[in-house]
Amino acid sequence: MNDDPDESAVRPGEVAVALPSSTDAGVYFIGTIRTPWRVREECPKRGEPDGPVCSIVVDERWREALTDIARHRRVQVLYWMHHARRDLVLQTPFRTGQTTGTFALRSPVRPNPVASSVVDLLAVEGTTLRVRGLDCLDGTPLIDLKPERTHP
Repeated sequence: MNDDPDESAVRPGEVAVALPSSTDAGVYFIGTIRTPWRVREECPKRGEPDGPVCSIVVDERWREALTDIARHRRVQVLYWMHHARRDLVLQTPFRTGQTTGTFALRSPVRPNPVASSVVDLLAVEGTTLRVRGLDCLDGTPLIDLKPERTHP
């Protein structure tokens, strides 16, 4: 969660709840995402296929899990929005000014800040994937990679 006082402020109409005292499951971060964006205001709302080339750096222990990933043109990237607050159930986005339930929004603010992007896979260099189409901060923890489902 971001400790910036402006980020913790609740906007008119928003509602925050107390978070549970413990988590239900563990997550292994399998790598780190490198992007040009250092602060949330710089991030695009959605990644673009013609956006900047970004790097997904997979930890060495998972090297063999990348076997054959280069055969796929597009990959789904699951990542953890580590700076997002997690306690809002109602949010008032600046864009609309309309108070809406968290689960009806694509906001990074959610109980489990998991994000998903389908990106174009440009290259695999060892344990680093070069991709286009991401929309997250530099240093974002990587949760998982999956090839885009192709239909016969």
